Amino acid sequence: MSNNYKEGLHILATLKEVAIDKLHTYASFALLIQQLIAAHDLKDLGSVFHNFEGGGFTAVVCLSESHISIHTWPEYALLNMDIYLSNFSRVNDGAVAQIFEALQHYFGGTVHNLVKVKR
Repeated sequence: MSNNYKEGLHILATLKEVAIDKLHTYASFALLIQQLIAAHDLKDLGSVFHNFEGGGFTAVVCLSESHISIHTWPEYALLNMDIYLSNFSRVNDGAVAQIFEALQHYFGGTVHNLVKVKR
């Protein structure tokens, strides 16, 4: 058996000073993430979106390539995101970087923590 495994890019980030109006409910985020999935020709296997009472949401999108997740705290103008795509059938590192940039642009704010891992 040959070892053709190619490590994928995994980005973990915390954004602070985020536009509060984007953090309360998931509706517009859900539309954006579906557009990004289609634009990068990814396969959505199922998603869970949940608005919290009092504001904030969590979203997890399971992809055949792996996942994208977001958790928001409007009371702190903060969110955490986790984006990982494997490189099993094609190299997706550029897609990970572009999705991160699109989400950073959408939410605004500043990057507080950023970890990029090849795995």
